[in-house]
Amino acid sequence: MTYIPTMEAQLGAAVHQNTALSRDGLLERLFSRLFHGLVYPQIWEDPVVDMAALKIGPAHNLVCIASGGCNVMSYLTARPHAILAVDLSPAHVALVRLKLAAALQLPDHACFDDFFGKADLPANTRNYDRYIAPHLDPDSRTFWEAGIARRRITQFERGFYKFGLLGRFLGVVHLVARLGRVDFRPLLAAPTTDAQKVFFDTKVAPLFDMRLVRFLARRRASLFGLGIPPAQYDKLAADGGGDVIPVLRERVRKLICDFPIRQNYFAAQAFGRGYARDAGRSVPPYLEPGHFDAVRAGAAGVRVLNRSLTDQLAEEPAGSKHGYALLDAQDWMTDAQLNALWREITRTAATDATVVFRTGGAADILPGRVDAAILDRWRYDAAESARGFANDRSAIYGGFHVYRRRG
Repeated sequence: MTYIPTMEAQLGAAVHQNTALSRDGLLERLFSRLFHGLVYPQIWEDPVVDMAALKIGPAHNLVCIASGGCNVMSYLTARPHAILAVDLSPAHVALVRLKLAAALQLPDHACFDDFFGKADLPANTRNYDRYIAPHLDPDSRTFWEAGIARRRITQFERGFYKFGLLGRFLGVVHLVARLGRVDFRPLLAAPTTDAQKVFFDTKVAPLFDMRLVRFLARRRASLFGLGIPPAQYDKLAADGGGDVIPVLRERVRKLICDFPIRQNYFAAQAFGRGYARDAGRSVPPYLEPGHFDAVRAGAAGVRVLNRSLTDQLAEEPAGSKHGYALLDAQDWMTDAQLNALWREITRTAATDATVVFRTGGAADILPGRVDAAILDRWRYDAAESARGFANDRSAIYGGFHVYRRRG
């Protein structure tokens, strides 16, 4: 029988790089503990950028980190043959399985959009009970129906995107902004990018000079709400010469200024704590009305597993995968873990395979860490990497990287 490590063991292997009694070790264990619950109600990587680099075709088998599932569901709009999604958080696995079951079972796009686009209507809970729950796997159903005062599924009638670690982190951001007398409503209504830039310069940039903001941002645990572990925090700070403040200021500037606000649903989540409701609003691809049929058709072809990516790839056939979306998971890894992962990626990769990933810092983290004999079998696509980074509306990362298999 194949040994499958417990969730605690898998999270520990992914995050713990220092001894438990050290300061860094304590922070790492606190961070991994947070992953027992929901971290990302919405994934914070732009799937449009991923799909442009992956060039998804109808015969493609994709592999990705599941996270909040917006990527998995959005890749279905390109109609791949199959998707394997893994995640160390059982909450993320339950969320993606909920989305897949909803796509298959809800009557129409309007109900689907009510559930995951608006995510704050009493009808969502009723539709869960009527259409979705009977078709969920037992573990996911237990997750969504658990709760002390109310079932967890009722979050979808109370504003789902305000929950999870990220949702609560954004709530704190809004509280700090109010202390600095900043109201984000004019930003969300800004008619031009020039008006957005004025808002950033006059309202948001000064927040980074507040003593409270500087105090909080310079504590590594303060960014746990963004899913940033201590090792990744250090990479962020390195881009600012050891100070994370200028790095955070620049990334918030990009989020606010570089894309029209009505075309950036990441900005809507950050500053409005939900997707816009009006016509022409920006939403993830899987929620666009014209993509619903493709999402529904492809949902049955997705496997979602609560496992580490490396362990699962070790059980997949050689040469069977065409695209890999690793999010920022490699920022968490030791050299040994990176090499183990890339050995399995290289073994399972088809001759035309592509790998995309993000990094907290600007630099590509693979050269000098992954064995040259492995990495030489891949070509770094500098042009696509630069294009993807410029176009990524989430703006939170320092780099977007694309590797293509050398046939």
